Amino acid sequence: MNVPKLSSLRTVGDFRRHLDTLGLDIPVAETPACPHLGTPLPGGTGLPRVPGNRFAILPMEGWDASAEGRPTDLVRRRWRRFGESGAKLIWGGEAVAVRPDGRANPRQLVLGPETTADIASLRQELVSEHARHSSTDDLLIGLQLTHSGRWARPTDPRRLEPRIAYRHPILDARSQITDDRAILTDTELSDLVGDFVAAAVRARDAGFDFVDVKHCHGYLGHELLSAVDRPGRYGGSLGNRMRFLKEIVEGIRRDAPGLALGVRLSLFDQLPYQKGPDGVGIPVPWQGPYPYAFGGDPSDPSRIAWEEPLSFLRTLGALGIRLVCLTAASPYYNPHLQRPAMVPPSDGYLPPEDPLVGVVRQIQAVARVKEECPDLILVGSAYSYLQEWLPAVAEGQVAAGRVDVVGLGRMVLSYPDLPRDAIAGRPVQRRKVCRTFSECTTGPRNGLVSGCYPLDDFYKQHPDAVRLKELQRKG
Repeated sequence: MNVPKLSSLRTVGDFRRHLDTLGLDIPVAETPACPHLGTPLPGGTGLPRVPGNRFAILPMEGWDASAEGRPTDLVRRRWRRFGESGAKLIWGGEAVAVRPDGRANPRQLVLGPETTADIASLRQELVSEHARHSSTDDLLIGLQLTHSGRWARPTDPRRLEPRIAYRHPILDARSQITDDRAILTDTELSDLVGDFVAAAVRARDAGFDFVDVKHCHGYLGHELLSAVDRPGRYGGSLGNRMRFLKEIVEGIRRDAPGLALGVRLSLFDQLPYQKGPDGVGIPVPWQGPYPYAFGGDPSDPSRIAWEEPLSFLRTLGALGIRLVCLTAASPYYNPHLQRPAMVPPSDGYLPPEDPLVGVVRQIQAVARVKEECPDLILVGSAYSYLQEWLPAVAEGQVAAGRVDVVGLGRMVLSYPDLPRDAIAGRPVQRRKVCRTFSECTTGPRNGLVSGCYPLDDFYKQHPDAVRLKELQRKG
């Protein structure tokens, strides 16, 4: 597939013509000025503080904490750069496990009794760095709480130790599950609810304004939403599949009153993909209805089925949760949907579509939700692939009322000051722009530390950069 590099498009007109060739239509700002991105959210949000602009830092999975789940100097450097960014909403900074067996890798942060003070100091470093550039009165900081479920690797980066919601006819082979012992019982899920609540209390004590109860990317909360044939209290009907979330919310409201709540949700899913003969991703062969894609049409999983996602989101509103970050699918089995990129990670596949199609798919899905659920405060994802055109598209979406806040993930690893540049109307610093080479994923998937090896001078000099080049030569 011949995909033009976005860096080769020199004007807004060039970018618009490229969108037209793909049959895509989204609002794009005409000038470098981004006045709407610099405006605070409207009042009356019910949040402890109203974020002072429309940028958020999305939660990314770190691979560089200590073995005990404490922040290291590498983690602290990353969080200081989040503070430097100028974004006024910090959605988690990164995913933090509520207990050790829930880590997606052995170097992920854990929020336990013995690490709470360390994570509190991590938050304070972010705040102090932000204060060097801007007021902190309008800075809202949350922490994403997670259990990695099927994709847990708590002790060895090369070995899965999965705990699952149900036996999956395709994913069990990928996650090395051969019997029912990996399934969490209703009692174990109820106990895990308590672990989430206890972690939320610690987050409040560490100074965070809100916690995100993670329901995305194939991890446990998200997997429960597709547990259509699980028996018992946590499976079957959508009400049962949301029970885990509802019980966590009830416990947090009881034990951490005043702590705000958010949810990051994979809004839609599809069939898992695999590498085809030519290296391009193709859906895994499947006959008949496929009921295991939350937000996917069982008769045609490539289509979004809106009934359950909208019901989920309306239930959040009824629970008093207005802060919602929307993403899609999973990096483990269909990364081109979740994180559009030019180059796949080492365990991925070549994109089966122009990555811009994947970006616009998510942007349009968020706009649909904003139309259906206008009272929710929506944070959008999948913007990094836009590269030079990120500010223009972000400004166009916010100005049109299609999203409230634009989330940045990979981009801030290479270009943490993009929000400040965009809001000030300064030209994009092209040498810092993330080109979605996926080395920030390939490295950690092979046991290396998190970071942007191609563009961040610090990581260019890191010993793991040499190891990454060796891996790429062998690959």
